[in-house]
Amino acid sequence: MPCVLVTKNVTKLDIVTYPLYTLCHACASKYLAFKTMQRERVADDIYVFISEIYAQVTAGAVITPEGSILIDTLVFPFETRAIKNFLENRLNAPVRYLVNTHYHADHTYGTCFFPDALVVSHDLCHRLLDTVGRQALAEARQSTSQLDEVEVVLPPVVFDQGELFVHLGNKTLRMWHTPGHSADSCVCLVEDDRVLFAADTIMPVPYFVDGSYADFVASLKSLQNQSFENVVQGHGEVILRGEIESKIESDLDYLARLREHAELALRRKDPEKYIETVDIELCGKSRILLNGAVQELHRANLQMLYEQVRAEQEGE
Repeated sequence: MPCVLVTKNVTKLDIVTYPLYTLCHACASKYLAFKTMQRERVADDIYVFISEIYAQVTAGAVITPEGSILIDTLVFPFETRAIKNFLENRLNAPVRYLVNTHYHADHTYGTCFFPDALVVSHDLCHRLLDTVGRQALAEARQSTSQLDEVEVVLPPVVFDQGELFVHLGNKTLRMWHTPGHSADSCVCLVEDDRVLFAADTIMPVPYFVDGSYADFVASLKSLQNQSFENVVQGHGEVILRGEIESKIESDLDYLARLREHAELALRRKDPEKYIETVDIELCGKSRILLNGAVQELHRANLQMLYEQVRAEQEGE
């Protein structure tokens, strides 16, 4: 049966299909949900779910006596249903609040499977879901039947400045705007536990093709020296306390080197040829992260930044 990879670029969500297993649809859904989603407990009442089907994208749940707060969802309905089953039937913690950290499909397509949850986001997320999000889903459905059940849900509770607080049971979650990966990107902190759900503001390699290089740098700097206990990346493994500062410094160093190479390209006779030679390791990141997918993210970053720097210089 085919599976779908959803990859982001500046204007839309592209659908790429590839074969996985030759199982019937129902059996494949159960098999894949069991085999390809990791569940990690990062605190007594905080869980992280990591997809092994699409780019190790993550979702998280904060458990309280009055139910749970879900931060993002996974791409495919069977993955999100596995999360829902675990929370409702294993933990007896139905989802009361659902946070959309940003509008991208790999973080929001499961929202519709929680009709009783109150969905919260940044105001820009609401607006982007209602425009780009609807268009992207319509295009995606033409490529795969696996998304037939998915519906765009517009968050009824939004904020556009300052912070938003979600209180449930004995937990408080604080949410604030960290643009860069996308214009609407936010992070969420479970206050007492100091666990930060960073979404795609922190991922194995910073990716800003749908956002802003300058905003990304500023958002990363704002997360330094905050005494987080753990950081849940939007993709990939959880970052432990002793690794957080070095991870953020590594991301800032990557972005700085990227800009250096974009500026160097402008001084070359053939800028495009030079850009092709600048692999991710020249900017300080490993090419094996996210099973090698980071190299393509890096290429897109560099191309966009080169075009931005060129436009800046031409405008002087």
